[in-house]
Amino acid sequence: MSVVAAWGAWLAAHRSARTAETLERIERDRRHEERRPQFELTLDATYREHATLNVHLAGPDELGEVTVVSIRVDDDDKDRTRLLGNGATADDIANHVWGPWRFTSRVDTVDEHGRTAGPFTLKVGRGKPFQMERTRPGYWMTGRTMDQWQEEYRGHPVRLVMVCRAGGEEWTLARAVPNEEW
Repeated sequence: MSVVAAWGAWLAAHRSARTAETLERIERDRRHEERRPQFELTLDATYREHATLNVHLAGPDELGEVTVVSIRVDDDDKDRTRLLGNGATADDIANHVWGPWRFTSRVDTVDEHGRTAGPFTLKVGRGKPFQMERTRPGYWMTGRTMDQWQEEYRGHPVRLVMVCRAGGEEWTLARAVPNEEW
């Protein structure tokens, strides 16, 4: 009888520990989601060829500040693998921004392809502007004019992927910024 009671006590303790672990994980995930950085992103395309991407950290207040590890201009959702062999290398295709806007290369913390900016730190309630320029057809796209290229992306949003850190936590945020007609 005592063996059965001991086994029952062990089983109850094991289930209780598993339940506690599950509840702890749920609470940790909920807390992580509550602390997710909230950004206001606007594109001010006052000029035909250049724009300003305004990145404003709106909250939550308890974060204080966030390190933005990177903001990457993401591509449209088309498969580009078929372009290999048309004069473009795999690196050319990967580095080319397939969308309406890219960061202006080598300005502030931007890479040479105009794809990625960062790292930088923002305090809650503060923002940072980034200079952007219209994308152009790749050098291998013979016969394609700038106007034809831009017409393809007219009205398409600027797709961004942001990686942020604060207090030992990390978030990856995908955002689409409206690209108003010019």
